[in-house]
Amino acid sequence: MRDEARLIAGRYRLTEQIGRGGMGTVWRVQDEVLDRQVALKRLHVQPHLSDDELATLYERMRREARSAARIVHPNVVVVHDVVDDGGQPCIVMEYVPAVTLGDLLKEKQTIAPEEAARIGLGMVAALRAAHAAGVLHRDVKPGNVMLGAEGRVVLTDFGIAMTADASTLTKTGEMVGSIHYMAPERIRGRKPGPASDLWALGATLYQAVEGRPPFRRDTAMEAAYAIAVDPLEPMKQAGALAPLIEALLSKDPDERPSAEETEQALRTARSGGPAGSTGAATVLRPAPAAVPSAGQDGEAPSRPSGEETVRVAPAPTDDSGRARRRGRKRRVLVSTAVAVTAAATAVTGVIYATSDRGTGTPHTGAQKGPGADTSPYTPPPVPKGFHKVSEIGASFPVPDGWKVVKRSGELVTYGDKSGLVGITVKKFEPAGSSPMPHFTDMEAQTQRNYPGAYSRVRREPLSFRGQPAVVWEYTFKGRARGYRAIEEGFGRAGGREYDINLTAPEEQWDTYRDMFDTCRNGFMTTGK
Repeated sequence: MRDEARLIAGRYRLTEQIGRGGMGTVWRVQDEVLDRQVALKRLHVQPHLSDDELATLYERMRREARSAARIVHPNVVVVHDVVDDGGQPCIVMEYVPAVTLGDLLKEKQTIAPEEAARIGLGMVAALRAAHAAGVLHRDVKPGNVMLGAEGRVVLTDFGIAMTADASTLTKTGEMVGSIHYMAPERIRGRKPGPASDLWALGATLYQAVEGRPPFRRDTAMEAAYAIAVDPLEPMKQAGALAPLIEALLSKDPDERPSAEETEQALRTARSGGPAGSTGAATVLRPAPAAVPSAGQDGEAPSRPSGEETVRVAPAPTDDSGRARRRGRKRRVLVSTAVAVTAAATAVTGVIYATSDRGTGTPHTGAQKGPGADTSPYTPPPVPKGFHKVSEIGASFPVPDGWKVVKRSGELVTYGDKSGLVGITVKKFEPAGSSPMPHFTDMEAQTQRNYPGAYSRVRREPLSFRGQPAVVWEYTFKGRARGYRAIEEGFGRAGGREYDINLTAPEEQWDTYRDMFDTCRNGFMTTGK
C-alpha cells in the first residue's frame, strides 16, 4: 500500500512528503478530526536494531516530543501530538508553509548581515523559550530554520534530535546532528548546555553571511578536528555581526555570550549600528583566541558541501545555570604539539564504529592471558619506558614523557611530543549489555557519507577478563598523512564500560602498536 492517502492513528491522512532527513520523513497531512493541515514526522525503519533497542529509541522520541510540546512561542514549531503507526512513534507538528534558511542559502549563497540579524533574533527568541522550559535543541542549523509568511522565523525539530536514552557511546541510537554545527564540547564528548545551542546559532549566522560553515572541511573527521582546535577564519562579509559571531563561536562555552546578550547585539546589528556601539555588544568582543594553528598536518582545502549528518555521543542537558566568566583570556585548549592527537580523539567520537554482532574471529592475542580469565587479575609489571597513572576510576601504563592532552570526568588522552600519537581511555556509565550494537550503525553512516576517508581493518567481538568486549581497528585519512587506530571496549551491563584507544600515523604503526597492548594488559579499575 502506498503511503499517500494512508490514515494514521485514525485521524491523520498522509497528503504529501515535504521533507526527508537522516532520521525520518516529514509529511503534510490532513487532520480529519479538526479539519486542518499539520505536519507529521515519522522515523525511518531501523532493521538492524533489536526489539529492545527499538523500544528504547521510540520511548526516548516520545519523551523528547513531550518536552518540546512544553515550549509555547511564536518562533517555535508547535508540537501537537505523539501517535503510534504500527508501533512506531510519529510526531505531529504545526504545518508552516515556508522555505528553510538552508534552502535559501543554497539559492542565494549569502544574505545581508541585517537580514541575518533579523533571522537570528527569531532564532535566539526560540532558544530562550526552549531553555527556559529545560529543553535543548541539539540540532540548530540552517535546515531547521523556517522562513514563513510576513517575516516569521520558526525553529523546528526541538528536542527530537535525541533518538535514544543513550548514556554511553556504546548504546544504540546516539544524538543525530550536522557536524558543522556541533559545538566543540559536543565534539569532545562533554556535557552540552544552552551555550551549545548558541554556538550552533553562531555557526548558522556565519554561514548565512559568509556562504559556508565556519569550519568546513573535506570530511567529517577533519571538520571535527577544526571545530575542536582550529582558530576561526576571519569573516569578510559579516559587517556588524562579526564580533557577535566570533564570540558565539568561542571554544569555551563559558566565554560565549548569553542568550540575552546575543539578542541585544543582534538588535544593534539589525539597526546597522557597529557591534561595539553598545555596552552589551562590547562584552561580546572576545579577547584574542589562544588556540593553536592546524599543527603539522596543515590546513585542509575548502570546498562547497551540504549539511552532512553524523552521530556523536549524547549527553544530558546542562541545567546548572552556572555563571559565565567574562573579560578573561580564553584558555589554551590544546598545545600545538598535540593538536593532531586531539583531532584523532574527536574523530573517534564522530565515527565510533566496529563490527556486526557476532561476526569475525576473536583476536587471538586479545584472548590470551587476562582476556579470557574470570579470576582476580594481577597485571604484569610496568615495563621499562612506561609509568602507571590513575585516571577516571582506573589505572593503566602510559609511555614516559607523554603528557595529558585532554582530561574530563569521563575521558583522558595522553599524547607524545610529536602530537601525532595518543592513547585515550574513556569511561561510560552504565554499560550496556554489549559494546557492539551501535558500531554497525555508526560505520554504515560513515561509509555512506565519507567512503574515501575511513577504512575498516577488522572488527571482532571478544571477551576481556570475562566481560563482553569488542576490538575495532581502522584507518582514516588525515590532512597530510594516513592514520591507524585500534580501540577496545569492555564492561558488564549496568556497571562501567571502559574504552582504550591508540591512534598513530599509519606509516609508524608497527612502532607504536605494542603500546596499546601494554596499556590494555596493565589496565585495572580502582573503583573510584
